[in-house]
Amino acid sequence: MNLDITEHGTTSAVLVLNGRLNLVSSPMLREAVADVIADGRTLVVVDLGAVSFVDSSGLGALVAGLKTARAAGGDLRMADAPEQVASVLRLTNLDRVLRVHPTVEAALDA
Repeated sequence: MNLDITEHGTTSAVLVLNGRLNLVSSPMLREAVADVIADGRTLVVVDLGAVSFVDSSGLGALVAGLKTARAAGGDLRMADAPEQVASVLRLTNLDRVLRVHPTVEAALDA
């Protein structure tokens, strides 16, 4: 998986993921969220538009990121989830915990 970070203003960052979010790549996401929060950005948007697959480790990394953001008084939101990812979130009921928005812009503005 590839991960790019784009800063938006002084309090927000977008993490753009590309590839498979799984056991191998989930530590990269956890570290990126922790780094962004440590830099003082309290709103983290995870752009899932180019994610082709997610497993339980990937879901765990997203939930851990949400906990990290909320512990710092912030939030983690997801955007542009492909159907495979959205389906996994619905089947696990994590769509009730992890907020998914249709676009990055909508997630930033929510």
